[in-house]
Amino acid sequence: MKQHWLERPGTIRLLLIIFLCILALTLLANLLTEVHGWLGLDGTFAFNAWYGFATCIGMILAAKLIGRFLHRKDSYYDRD
Repeated sequence: MKQHWLERPGTIRLLLIIFLCILALTLLANLLTEVHGWLGLDGTFAFNAWYGFATCIGMILAAKLIGRFLHRKDSYYDRD
């Protein structure tokens, strides 16, 4: 069976390279622009990048914590 084009290792590698180039260009663009932060911390270099990454990690950890509270046994729906 033929693989989907997004599953090929060469395509994944190419997409990763493109993503990293775009990331590097946006970080370089941050060096060329003057950032005016409202709160002080939001005016630091690459604030949007590291804040977005930290928020993503926080959401993953919060989802895992919520999953522990909402988890049911595998036989939960087997009651007759």
